[in-house]
Amino acid sequence: MARRKNKLLRWEIIFAVIVVSAFLFYKYGIHSLFEDYTGVVNAELTYDTSKKLSERQFDALVKQIVKKERFDQAWETTKSEKDTFTRKVKIGMLMNTPSFMNATKYKHLKYFKDAGIRQYKGPETCLTCHETMTVHHPDGSTETVNTMDDVVNSIHFTFQSSNPGFTTYGFDGRLVNAKDGKKIPVGKIDRACGIPGSFSWTGWASIIKSKPEHLDGKIELRSEGCGGCHVGGNYHPATEMMMPGGEVPDETKQGIDCLICHSQTYDMNYKYVIKDKYGYRWNQDRTLRAALTVTKPTDYNCLTCHQHDLGGDVYKFNNVAKHLGYEHKRILHAGTKRGTGWSAHDDVHKKAGLVCTDCHVPEGHKIPRGKKGVDLISNDLPGKAVACENCHTSAPHTKTVQKAILNGHVDHIACETCHITRIQKENVVLRDWVHPTWNAEEGMYIPTDIYWSGEANKGFTYLWFNGNGTFLANALGDNPKYPKRYDPFNQQIAVIDNPEVVAEIRKNVEKLKEHYPDIDVEKYVYTATHPLSQLPDKWRKKRQEVLDKTIRPLMEMGKSKIYPFKLFNAYMYEDMGNRGPFGAMILPFDYPTYYETGNSAHSVIAAVKNPMIKRMYEYPFKKYMMDEFMFYFGVKEWNTTYPLANGKLRNVEPKWMRQMGTLMLNHGTTAEARTCSDCHVPNGILNFKQLGYPPERVKELTNLPELKYFK
Repeated sequence: MARRKNKLLRWEIIFAVIVVSAFLFYKYGIHSLFEDYTGVVNAELTYDTSKKLSERQFDALVKQIVKKERFDQAWETTKSEKDTFTRKVKIGMLMNTPSFMNATKYKHLKYFKDAGIRQYKGPETCLTCHETMTVHHPDGSTETVNTMDDVVNSIHFTFQSSNPGFTTYGFDGRLVNAKDGKKIPVGKIDRACGIPGSFSWTGWASIIKSKPEHLDGKIELRSEGCGGCHVGGNYHPATEMMMPGGEVPDETKQGIDCLICHSQTYDMNYKYVIKDKYGYRWNQDRTLRAALTVTKPTDYNCLTCHQHDLGGDVYKFNNVAKHLGYEHKRILHAGTKRGTGWSAHDDVHKKAGLVCTDCHVPEGHKIPRGKKGVDLISNDLPGKAVACENCHTSAPHTKTVQKAILNGHVDHIACETCHITRIQKENVVLRDWVHPTWNAEEGMYIPTDIYWSGEANKGFTYLWFNGNGTFLANALGDNPKYPKRYDPFNQQIAVIDNPEVVAEIRKNVEKLKEHYPDIDVEKYVYTATHPLSQLPDKWRKKRQEVLDKTIRPLMEMGKSKIYPFKLFNAYMYEDMGNRGPFGAMILPFDYPTYYETGNSAHSVIAAVKNPMIKRMYEYPFKKYMMDEFMFYFGVKEWNTTYPLANGKLRNVEPKWMRQMGTLMLNHGTTAEARTCSDCHVPNGILNFKQLGYPPERVKELTNLPELKYFK
């Protein structure tokens, strides 16, 4: 009996050792294996901005913060006072009024003081009190969640997702990551960016050696990379989250930048790339001042990153672009992605005092982007609507004489179609990454923008939209009254034929030829304005077969309305070994090589040497995700032939995407809208023929007798 007990005990010990070993391997060893396989680096992160204050320093800082807040309140309270001297006196009185002195929105001033916190150490400090949090759902229910898990599993950290919720269909007809299909990590693939989607590995954080003309040839170090606009603080994006069962290491979690979304005094001058013995990463503002001034996120926080997408770095009301860094200043980008700046000057909602989270109502750290979308941008809350109708109802017009007619339009015309009358003139439509040009002011080579415009039917156009898009960001929809006549894939998004636009493109290409004498101007202009001309006949035939058989049914789904869409196309290097009827796999750029040398081909060579790109061309990645990715792309399988041989690119060619991308325009709305005569006249802004109306109906729609009554 004793021998049997000893034997059982021995097996129990062996089993326990196996379990503990497995746990320790999963907890620690798996990260080492993962790092060896992918070539990424994880290490403990430190920040010079995190400094401990003495009691005297802490008290002085609190007084400064409260004084500044009191002044801002007094300034706002006295804004109706026109006399400058009187206003100054009133401000002085209010700042010494007890109610002003005692009131503060910064509750953490007291919390930190009482808790004895004199140094902010990142998430470690936040989790002292906020280890868990209560999430409020629209149905009134609440849920207690682990705060760190809530952040780590949000799109703002991972910027990709394997979950359902995409409104994007592959060219094979399947909804991306549908509930009953194979899931692969995709998200934030935006063709207005030179490092699409998962290629952020090659452009996460870089230091560029620029030579601006005002420094007479001296080198100035500059910061660049995707990591500047993500809450992760590590040496690479959240690569672990792309793998089955991937878990973010503790060092990475402690690098999460809580304050960039919560601090009302976050100093973007601390946001620059730093280099240490492990590599390159982004610095953060971890000062105690920033930590003491946390609140729920405001527009100040959202626009820290999102004004880059909306108005762009050149947008005059982009305050972040005025605070580029105490060191290694961030690079300002020419041209804007969407051209719809969010400010009181350009959006009626901002002017009315609304903030981002009034429409994009969060649930914990999950923030909705709405039920509609044309691109591969992940969505934390895919079932949650972000729409004009949430506030304005389906009959929004109540004051005008024409309210009945206007409300009738709502059934087939989106609000944005009439209320976004223009976008920023710097809106980039055609961008050439293959032929960079020297920017003397920045002191580096930058991609060449061949065409900018903020005008209707030049920088943006109007398309039928049912809420879904293709794998290449093309809006899906159809004319509900005249189905099968609407053909955007061979018209609006495949051809630029406006004579004024073509003339402007030609002028810019002739200027580009001064730097690149081998450019054939007429050929260049034709391929830029007729990108389908790059497809061989067999591929064009196959493309049309897919459009007829697979895409047409998707276009006819649901209810379509006419929406405005920003147009975009880019000239980039493609792996021709992985191509199909809708294009080929885009290859990334190495930023330092690109910006410093202007040799775009060498930049691609440097980028594809990245260990993660090499893994993409190996069998495990092929089976795990790349085959599935290519299925969506309209290609049978992923070709693992590495596009680099003997240090030279292999089977790689520069191409324009075969059709323009169409990005949704939802901001930049104005109270003053389009009038009847903007559309219902010959040569109005709506091309009724291209929108699928038959000739007799086009004639009626462009010669409305009602126009004599309504102006």
